[in-house]
Amino acid sequence: MLGLPFGDLHSLRRGLGSDVASSRPYEPGDDVGRIDWSASARLSLARGTEEFVVREHYADEAPRVVVLADRRPSMSVFPEGWPWLCKPQALREATRLIGDSAVAARGLLGYLDEADGEPRWRPPRSQHELDLLDGRDAFLAQEDTLERCLLRLVEERRDLPAGSFVFVLSDFLAAPPRATWLRALERRWEIVPVVIQDAVWEQSFPDVSGAVVPFADPQSGRVTLARVSRAEAGERREGNAIRRLELQRTLRALDMDPVEVSSHEHKDVVLAFLTWADQRLFTRGRA
Repeated sequence: MLGLPFGDLHSLRRGLGSDVASSRPYEPGDDVGRIDWSASARLSLARGTEEFVVREHYADEAPRVVVLADRRPSMSVFPEGWPWLCKPQALREATRLIGDSAVAARGLLGYLDEADGEPRWRPPRSQHELDLLDGRDAFLAQEDTLERCLLRLVEERRDLPAGSFVFVLSDFLAAPPRATWLRALERRWEIVPVVIQDAVWEQSFPDVSGAVVPFADPQSGRVTLARVSRAEAGERREGNAIRRLELQRTLRALDMDPVEVSSHEHKDVVLAFLTWADQRLFTRGRA
């Protein structure tokens, strides 16, 4: 949405706007300024009677944007200072980038998560200083949090009309079932999965054979040491690659173009979103 001007996103509703939706015969009470005089003249000439044609337009609306943040325990790794992806920092960078873009487009911004096990829903609003992650440090959401949050958004018909943007920020290690995606897509939203995964440990797996590797349980924080053989490292690498490929296929089969974030650095997160935007324009024929 970077650089999107107000009114560039039209609604599926009829109303005041610049994009013509359709034409229909004039009815008493219609605004005379909406009459298409050229079309009326052609129709009158063809029928030999006085006919008036009224143009209907799509309503220009401010874009509505919602950030759905996955805050399961697996989204709390790795701590800052480690050489790999810090998911909490990547989550913050992506959320701020989406928020700044929505504000620049004079859009309405909302937020949903279950950080401490309870839903926190903020309907889209136009506050420019809205800090979506203010005080949100907990990562205690349940494994099916994305499914429950998507189903909650489906019920928010008033605040999220068709055409709204829903950015789903997660590592998708516990992805929603296909039926839930389809239910959300029925609302005719622009759903954008933002896949936050570490390129070393979650999309692949290094050859650490012969070394003692610390494994942390995100839920308890407990760290255990284990020795991984070359065969076990290869199995994990293959399994992670297959999981990533299946996720990409599932999302693209549902016509959802994912943003892939594998770094928490601001410039890398911006590049990931710009790459997604360029690809989206190309694949949807809008370039």
